[in-house]
Amino acid sequence: MTKNKIILTGDRPTGRLHIGHFVGSLRRRVQLQNEGDYDKMFVFIADAQALTDNVDNPEKVRQNVIEVALDYLSVGLDPEKCTIFIQSQIPELCELSFYFMNMVTVSRLQRNPTVKTEIAMRGFDSSIPVGFFTYPVSQTADIAAFKATTVPVGEDQRPMLEQATEIVRRFNFIYGDTLVEPNILLPDNAACLRLPGTDGKAKMSKSLGNCIYLSDTAAELKKKVKSMFTDPLHLRVEDPGHLEGNTVFTYLDAFCEPHHFAEFWPEYESLDALKEHYTRGGLGDGKVKQFLLNILESTLAPIRERRKEFEKDIPAVYEMLRRGTEEARAVAAQTLDEVRRAMKINYFDDEALIAEQAKRFAQ
Repeated sequence: MTKNKIILTGDRPTGRLHIGHFVGSLRRRVQLQNEGDYDKMFVFIADAQALTDNVDNPEKVRQNVIEVALDYLSVGLDPEKCTIFIQSQIPELCELSFYFMNMVTVSRLQRNPTVKTEIAMRGFDSSIPVGFFTYPVSQTADIAAFKATTVPVGEDQRPMLEQATEIVRRFNFIYGDTLVEPNILLPDNAACLRLPGTDGKAKMSKSLGNCIYLSDTAAELKKKVKSMFTDPLHLRVEDPGHLEGNTVFTYLDAFCEPHHFAEFWPEYESLDALKEHYTRGGLGDGKVKQFLLNILESTLAPIRERRKEFEKDIPAVYEMLRRGTEEARAVAAQTLDEVRRAMKINYFDDEALIAEQAKRFAQ
């Protein structure tokens, strides 16, 4: 089976995308898209998956589909170079999920660290929606339907990709070499693996209210940066500062480039020099936050402006999504034809089966 190099990645439409998404995956997606080293790139809005824990609030998901689409376009994803689609509009994904459910046990799903973490975070306890519990299965279907070879995700999604590989491998073992085992592509900057919230909590999360959104105004960005968690022991400017757990420096690790010093703070030649001064003492948090603010504003201002342009023609954005979804569905439908043939459930297309049965009953 010839393998094309295919990327598949996506996001749940439960709110606007934030800078954690940007450094964790969006920035890399645009880079991969523009480098052209992959034969195909699929980027999807996972609305069906978002409904698994928002079943009583479908309007939240419905309204945020366009928000995510706008964020995609504003960061530079190009529908001429990648296929952007809506998950729920491709019924073949549900069909493949159903077949995959026979290939994984309940106990295996319960051992998935990502599932356990997400269940605890949402407080489901014993009342776990089945759709949410089987998220690794549906995610595998999303990946396998497009024969994705590469899935760019954060470190927290590694267990999901490992389970996807297991399911695909088991399918191929039982039914023959039909589907492609995916590989994970992690961010190449360690600080981008999981960007903390502005309050210093481990994860930037819409529900925790500690996000900086890609579409935040300059005033909103300034307010959030100025109130960011730093070093609680750094009470006076002359006090030695600590980098570990200091959110401002974690963000600098993720966003700061060498040219930013010449542009915004020529007093320092590198981030290492800035860190050395901070840990030595004599450098206030306010100045460091201002430097970070300058960097973030220079990064987000162009994104913000592009978004405003796309917002002027929302019907065109939906038309882009419709075209992308049609293209994606054609690919998924072809894969499902191959899956049914491998599973020998393509009854109406199996002329040999029909002829064999006719002969058997004619005797």
